[in-house]
Amino acid sequence: MGLVLLVVIWLITFISAYFFIAKTWWLPVGASAAAAGIDHHFGTTYLLMGFVFVAAQVLLGLFAWQYRDRGSAGKPALYSHGNNTLEITWTVLTAVLFIGLNFMSSSIWASERFRPAVSNAVQVEVTGMQFAWYFRYPGPDGKFGATKPELQDPSAGSEGAIGLDTTDPASKDDVVAGVMYVPVNREIEVILRAEDVIHSFFIPAMRFKQDAVPGIAIHMHFTPITTGDYEVACSQLCGLGHYKMHGILRVVSQKDFDEWLAAREAEKQ
Repeated sequence: MGLVLLVVIWLITFISAYFFIAKTWWLPVGASAAAAGIDHHFGTTYLLMGFVFVAAQVLLGLFAWQYRDRGSAGKPALYSHGNNTLEITWTVLTAVLFIGLNFMSSSIWASERFRPAVSNAVQVEVTGMQFAWYFRYPGPDGKFGATKPELQDPSAGSEGAIGLDTTDPASKDDVVAGVMYVPVNREIEVILRAEDVIHSFFIPAMRFKQDAVPGIAIHMHFTPITTGDYEVACSQLCGLGHYKMHGILRVVSQKDFDEWLAAREAEKQ
């Protein structure tokens, strides 16, 4: 039985390791300025954790075989109440590993969350609600108009869905869309909101993910470096329709973005 356990444990271990080494199921190609740094840290974490995982499972298989039941030929079992030196050693090593990984990634985390967006960043207010994303742009005046919960009416289109107050002068040039358009190689400041429950705004290709919490406006930013269409998902279980809460991030040239925004402004006239 010990040999069977050894073979099963080792097969699971090495097959699992192969899938990670071969990157059979992996992240999509990074399309943001921060993606390379995030991927490097991601890979480093997997390498270190993978080494620990494989070493632990190899030893587990060996112990399952070495200490198998040998019937009457076996030696009496020996019991230990623990080794303080070993326990302190592996606790300290684990703490150093995890705290070290945290410090390694802290600059990447802080760069998108704690550093303010640059002055010429493109502002996009992202509103999550069951079960859709809405994207609002402030227009030429650079100001977002007021929104009111009592004005929310999803049947009235995107502006009605977020409850845009059309009596507010600042809202006259606001553009609300169901697709997030942004220019390439420009920093994008995201103002993240949620109307009902907690959602999670996730753009895998941008390595960008942040919970949207009702009552809080969360400011973050990222810089897309490759044009194309990218999936926007909600990665927080938010209700029965969670599975269909997705959108599109469309990264275009500055010229195409300006033309799109101008066309949407013209539609409001």
